[in-house]
Amino acid sequence: MFCFQCQETAGNTGCTKIGVCGKPENTANLQDLLIDVLRGIALVGEKTYEPGAGSFIAKALFTTITNANFDDRRIILLVKEALKIRDRLKEKAGIGKDTTNLHDSATWYSDDEETFYKKAAEVGVLATDNEDVRSFRGLLIYGLKGISAYAHHASVLGKEKDDIYKFIMEALASTTRDLSVDEMVALVLKAGNMAVTTMALLDEANTSAYGHPEITEVNIGVHQNPGILISGHDLKDMEELLKQTDGSGVDVYTHSEMLPANYYPAFKKYKHFVGNYGSSWWLQNKEFESFNGPILMTTNCITPVKDSYLGRFFTTGMAGYPGAKHIPDRENGKPKDFSRIIEMAKACKPPVEIESGHIVGGFAHNQVMALADKVVEAVKSGAVKRFVVMAGCDGRMKNRSYFTEVAENLPKDTIILTAGCAKYRYNKLKLGDIGGIPRVLDAGQCNDSYSLTVIALKLKEVFGLDDINKLPLSFDIAWYEQKAVAVLLALLALGVKGIRLGPTLPAFLSPNVAKVLVENFAIKPIGTVKEDIAAMMAGV
Repeated sequence: MFCFQCQETAGNTGCTKIGVCGKPENTANLQDLLIDVLRGIALVGEKTYEPGAGSFIAKALFTTITNANFDDRRIILLVKEALKIRDRLKEKAGIGKDTTNLHDSATWYSDDEETFYKKAAEVGVLATDNEDVRSFRGLLIYGLKGISAYAHHASVLGKEKDDIYKFIMEALASTTRDLSVDEMVALVLKAGNMAVTTMALLDEANTSAYGHPEITEVNIGVHQNPGILISGHDLKDMEELLKQTDGSGVDVYTHSEMLPANYYPAFKKYKHFVGNYGSSWWLQNKEFESFNGPILMTTNCITPVKDSYLGRFFTTGMAGYPGAKHIPDRENGKPKDFSRIIEMAKACKPPVEIESGHIVGGFAHNQVMALADKVVEAVKSGAVKRFVVMAGCDGRMKNRSYFTEVAENLPKDTIILTAGCAKYRYNKLKLGDIGGIPRVLDAGQCNDSYSLTVIALKLKEVFGLDDINKLPLSFDIAWYEQKAVAVLLALLALGVKGIRLGPTLPAFLSPNVAKVLVENFAIKPIGTVKEDIAAMMAGV
């Protein structure tokens, strides 16, 4: 095992025995094997493309994101399906089976699990000897994982683009070839552009299905009915759960990255949709216990599940955990069946209240653009001196308190733009407003970082600037997993420079690759709160 794809990787070097996330060695190796076989599909897909194969690659890459799937059995099933797709495409393309390269033309196949574990130990990150090539490939693959997650969410809502799938195949296939530094940099930037395209597609999918997010006060207390807690990112699951619980006497609460579901008009009509419970994903072990009712994990952000609530812990979609009950995918156009969760909820005690009050969100691009005149006037009058984008991920490391301290100490004439679970570091602080504009504008989930780019580009247009970097705008980004990598690449592709990234720079960046990013994009690690605030206010 060697895994260094997340921010909390051991010693900021790599996990070698068990993941800090709780991922066992065998599971990590199987995920590496799945990626390796997906390369085989990509290589053949360059010759004979099929949308279904592209969609499968996106779905399978999604399952390898940090904290998404810990279930070896389901990963092995994906490997088997990947092998079948690869061989079917090879036959269609007229490619023989006379070579032995594992990801390209291997003919191995077995129903014996031990064969998979043995093969899994033969592949992985360290199979690439050159540190810099390994680093570029890692940066690209982790960006692809984020793109794939967003593409899969869009596809669930009926929105797909062949260009996205074709690029994922092109990029995966490129990781089997010797490329120059310039070629690798070009692919990374192309991934950034494709991340923008994919997030725009997902934004279209979400808003066409559920309306544009609205400024909303979200209850963070509890009601007296039993409840279901839904976490993750999948809004289609949210919709179907609300429909099936309507009139059941069971309330529905969001958790962590599902909080922004509260902002969508389509969900507000459900009286039993009563608010958000708890905060960031890494606190779930404590919050899931006190919730009392069943928990539905729709995507990643699973921490090792305690026995005390494993019996009421459900997964669906690409999420998985050993011993957890899994809700199967939709078939024949029918919705998922959440009846087991609903019946369990009816027999559970109501949630224990852990806080009370409200938080405000719903500042996606459509809503902020409706306030554009007010925002522009605030900037021109000097009431707003600077915007600070503090989007991204939250995590367990104590040094993430940096982001809370930055929010607390930014001058009162600054506005924080946020998206993703990083907001839980400051979205419950009493930071006030500027002329009626809240000082924390929450655009939504991590994929809604797209909204922040739309807002920035619109402001650039309004102020008549020729460069996004001339805006009174700074980026102080928290990262944890691979969707954040996709967002970072999107920002780089849009020409954003001077991004502060923390709490540490990615372990998968070799010194030479980090140097390339610093020289070309002025990426920098976070520093002290005082020094960084002073630099951001000075525009550096």
